[in-house]
Amino acid sequence: MEYDIIVVGGGHAGCEASLAAARKGKKTLLITSNKKNIADMPCNPSIGGPAKGIVVREISALGGEMANNIDKSFLQMKLLNTKKGPAVRALRAQADKIDYSKEMIKTLENTLNLTILEGMVEDLLIENEKIKGIELEDGTRIKSKIVILTTGTYLKGTILYGSTKIESGPHDERPSKFLSENLRKLGFRIKRLKTGTPPRIEKSSIDFSKAELQPGDPEPRYFSIFNNKEYDVNDQIPCYLIYTNSETHEIIKENLNKSSMYGGYVEGVGPRYCPSIEDKIVRFSDKERHQLFLEPESIYYDDIYIQGFSTSMPHDIQEKMVRSLPGLENAIINKYAYAIEYDAIDSTQLKPTLETKLIEGLYTAGQINGTSGYEEAACQGLIAGINAALKLESKEELVLKRNEAYIGVLIDDLVTKGVIDPYRLLTSRAEYRLLLRHDNADLRLMDYGYSVGLVSEEDYNLFSEKRSNIEKLTKNLKEYLLTPNKENNEYLMSINTPEIVTTTSLYDLLKRPEVELKDLEKYIDLNYKKDVLEQVSINIKYEGYIIKANKEAEKMLEYDNIKIPEDIDYTLVHNIAAEAKQKLSEIRPTSIGQAMRISGVNPSDITMLMVYLKRNKENE
Repeated sequence: MEYDIIVVGGGHAGCEASLAAARKGKKTLLITSNKKNIADMPCNPSIGGPAKGIVVREISALGGEMANNIDKSFLQMKLLNTKKGPAVRALRAQADKIDYSKEMIKTLENTLNLTILEGMVEDLLIENEKIKGIELEDGTRIKSKIVILTTGTYLKGTILYGSTKIESGPHDERPSKFLSENLRKLGFRIKRLKTGTPPRIEKSSIDFSKAELQPGDPEPRYFSIFNNKEYDVNDQIPCYLIYTNSETHEIIKENLNKSSMYGGYVEGVGPRYCPSIEDKIVRFSDKERHQLFLEPESIYYDDIYIQGFSTSMPHDIQEKMVRSLPGLENAIINKYAYAIEYDAIDSTQLKPTLETKLIEGLYTAGQINGTSGYEEAACQGLIAGINAALKLESKEELVLKRNEAYIGVLIDDLVTKGVIDPYRLLTSRAEYRLLLRHDNADLRLMDYGYSVGLVSEEDYNLFSEKRSNIEKLTKNLKEYLLTPNKENNEYLMSINTPEIVTTTSLYDLLKRPEVELKDLEKYIDLNYKKDVLEQVSINIKYEGYIIKANKEAEKMLEYDNIKIPEDIDYTLVHNIAAEAKQKLSEIRPTSIGQAMRISGVNPSDITMLMVYLKRNKENE
């Protein structure tokens, strides 16, 4: 058996990687320990949220699958932060965990060039620092030109609750015991990380009258760029909001030493931005309560997920904690919470393409790179799959910039800064977040998706029509001039905006905060699709901020365009700090821009590096 590309792991990263590779015509093998767990959601039953929801839109624009899949399998859709600016708005869907997995498996099975194999990969086949294939635990060897590792939490996975420690992946699946050690032997720096999950509660045992209803949006929403399939918004399944209380906090405080983390049983570093409930109580001791969401997991069974209540307490303490919550006084726990430890590699040993620096043709994506979250994993898998296929085609690989996509921010953070605790995408990580919005993901990235061959001609034509209509409407607004006559000023006063005293374009009028695009229908044809109207309105109202952000991005891009030779010897660069030499030698940035973002590299170090590069160029 021989393949172009082998993808190891059937989680969200593995699904995107294998689909991208196969859709680009590469003979692809997806190896997973259990086919039933493909696209599994072992933790939260949702897709999207702040920053993450924008990533899913970006995946859609690039031709990935996650957006399509959640649009087919959601229980509830909601656009978050609608009362805030467009930079922080993001879509979030409550997923049906059963349907999400079923739909993804169906898509994988119906994809040409893609084979699925059950097995456990325990070693890599390497010759002269180039990947040649994989070896299964039974000794079977399968050759390939590229291998993409998307192993999730299965690398030496260990389940923990209280003082109990079990070698296991999620759902009591067998972990991979030897692969991470074999990666260590190849020179990869291995980290031990931790994440966790809350308990699941029998729905019939909850008194929802003590909780606050959280319904889905009253209008249809979609992750997929061109999904217009109607659905009945009244059929959405609600979530509920509750809060912890003083009793909950006391139970946790009295039993802290019994939790895996505070009892000293945890080796790995846990997530800073998605902490366990005991961690919240300790770190935020001034808070009287913490919000929790009661979320359905599927229409096929009655488990309710307590979002925000992750813990590694023993089972008996978990029962006390859960029953202290409002509406859960008689709760039946169907599945207890646990923490899980796993191995990951040092992500600074990756190129921006997600190919490893140590082994040519070996790519990694998802939690093996130190990230947390389905969305973070999926986008890495997509980029790794695209770049693996482009490498085989001897074409320039795809590297998204920080001003182009949250995906670009995530990957640049990984390969430039590395991770200490599991990395989670946040809007605050993106310095150009006003440019990286939910509403413009297609305008930013669909040209890339089309050029690499993952966006169909039909979808690209629809996108081109949308872009053309945005330009047309914008031009019309600029060209339509209002004179300051009595009729026009009376109308302006009627929509609660001041009169004009000089000839004013509709474009400039729309910059006023109180003026909406629909108010201008008296003067101009607004017979365009909703997304066109939304895009034009945002572009005009935030024009000043967008121009400023673009100028800042262009300045940084100048530094990103100054390339650093791969074979540079940093010990020969005079007058830079020892720490800078060490960091630059380890990470080996591809550009001055990337070098500037490395922790421990100061502006004075960058100045001397640029002087060195300039002298070398002059001496060539």
